[in-house]
Amino acid sequence: MSTDRPRESGKPAPAGTSTLDLALHAVEYLVRQSRPASLAQIAEALSASKATIYRHLVTLQRHGFVRQEAETGRYEAGIKLMVLGEALRQRFDIVSAAREELMTLRDRSGQAVTLCDVIDEELIVLELIQGRTMIEFAMRPGTRLAFHASAHGKIWLAFGSPERRQAVAGGKLEAWTPQTIVSGEALLAEIALVRERGWATAPDQVITGVNTLAAPVFDHRKALVGSIAIVGATQFIPPVPDPEQIREVVSSAARISRGLTWKD
Repeated sequence: MSTDRPRESGKPAPAGTSTLDLALHAVEYLVRQSRPASLAQIAEALSASKATIYRHLVTLQRHGFVRQEAETGRYEAGIKLMVLGEALRQRFDIVSAAREELMTLRDRSGQAVTLCDVIDEELIVLELIQGRTMIEFAMRPGTRLAFHASAHGKIWLAFGSPERRQAVAGGKLEAWTPQTIVSGEALLAEIALVRERGWATAPDQVITGVNTLAAPVFDHRKALVGSIAIVGATQFIPPVPDPEQIREVVSSAARISRGLTWKD
């Protein structure tokens, strides 16, 4: 359930080190692959020669950012990236503050649970706890979500900055499914409803047959710092969620909010 898409820009690339750029692109490419990739695959994907890519991979492997399968010679992301990613993720107070509550919400609802934050004006999944149903979601920490098409996004539009709300509603709204809201006027009406009731859904709006029920997390200043949600098939989370599901998600978000304290 990733909404990652290649970015297009008419602006010239900023000055930098092209060699380092290529090495970082190689790491990012490997992280996004579901299985190890060959040297030829990596070179083709990055439009570079195999000799050049090989030199970068040797260096990255030496530092633990890439590993090579002894049997096949293929490459994949190294364990060091996971270690560093987890260390970075722990810097977000919301992750450590919410984890126990998210586990409880998963156990009580049986559904997958997600936690999101906005980082550099992108809506990012910080945590995913798989549910207890037969459905497992491929969405993982680091996945970017669309503000207009996701329940998390609607929470951030409803309780976040008015500038972001107007910018998203006034921009191009991509249709992920036939049910995705693609009208700015309709989106603003939906956001007003979310703000009034304190929770959001997005049935069939990112993936047909899937719904998410999200609620906001606030800090002691009443500023929005996160959003949590249960995610599951519409069979389990209907377009109009069960009142008990709403109560569980909203209550969990409120408890996380109360647990957040100011840190210098």
